[in-house]
Amino acid sequence: MAFLNSIATSSRSGSALPFDQVQPMIPTVPLLGLDFADMSLGAVTSWLAARPPDAPFGYVVTPNSDHLVRMHRQPALRPLYRDAMLRLLDSRVVARAAKAVGLGSPEVVPGSDLTEHVVRQVIDPAEPVTILGMEAEAVAALAQRWGLRRVAHHNPPMGFERDPEAMEQAIRFIEENPARFSFLAVGSPRQCKVAHAVTRRGEARGIGLCIGASLLFLSGHERRAPRPLQQAGLEWAWRLAQDPGRLTRRYLVDSPVVLRLLRDEARSRMRGEARASRPSY
Repeated sequence: MAFLNSIATSSRSGSALPFDQVQPMIPTVPLLGLDFADMSLGAVTSWLAARPPDAPFGYVVTPNSDHLVRMHRQPALRPLYRDAMLRLLDSRVVARAAKAVGLGSPEVVPGSDLTEHVVRQVIDPAEPVTILGMEAEAVAALAQRWGLRRVAHHNPPMGFERDPEAMEQAIRFIEENPARFSFLAVGSPRQCKVAHAVTRRGEARGIGLCIGASLLFLSGHERRAPRPLQQAGLEWAWRLAQDPGRLTRRYLVDSPVVLRLLRDEARSRMRGEARASRPSY
C-alpha cells in the first residue's frame, strides 16, 4: 500500500525527482540471476503512467523461459536485462516451477497484457507513439483500431543488429522521435540491444517497452490464446499450434531447460543456507 501511495504522490507532484525516489522502493524477487519486480499488472501500469514524459529513457523487459535459457547460454546478454528499468516475469510456467522447487517467484506480468493495458488505459490517442518493428500494414491497422493519430514507425531490415549502419538508424529513430512510450517490436534479444544502446547514449526520453509480437494481437493480425489457456499456463501450446515450424524447437527443446536451471538454483541456495547455518568454532 505504501508503494502504491508513493506512485500516486509522485504522479500528482509532476516532478521527476520525487518519482525517481520511488524507483528504489520497487519490491523485487531474485530468480535466475535477475531481480524481477514483484508488482501486479495494475501497479506496473500505474507506475509507468506516473513516470514523467521527460524522464531519461528507461526500458522494460518481460523475460520468459526462452529468454532465461538464452541468457544462461549466452552470458553476454545478461546486461541487456540487468540494466532494464523494470524486469517483469512473463511466464506462469516458470513461476509455478520456481515455487515447486522451493524458490520465490514474483508476480507474473505478461508483456502482451502490459501492452494492452498501456494502449487501452494510459496512452492518449493524440499523443505521439513510437514503434520500432512490424510491417506498415499492421501498424496502420493498430492505429485505426485504437485511434492513434501520431505514430512514428520504422521497420529495420532483417539482421539489422549485425549491420552497424542499420543498428545506428534504429537507435537514432528512437532518439529522433520522442514519445512517452516507444514500443520495440523486433524480437528478443534485438529489441533489448536497441533499448540498451539508447539508454547508454542518454539522448532519448520516455519509456521503451520491449514487447515482441504483442502489438500484433492489438492490431488484429494475430490471435492470442483464449484467457483460460493463458491462466492455465498453456499459452505456449496455443502459439506452438499456430506456428509449429518456427516454434517447435523453442518450446519443446530449448525452453524446458529452464526447469533444470530452477532446480539447480534451488539446490545451490539450499547448500548456501546449510553452510550459513553451521556453527563456527
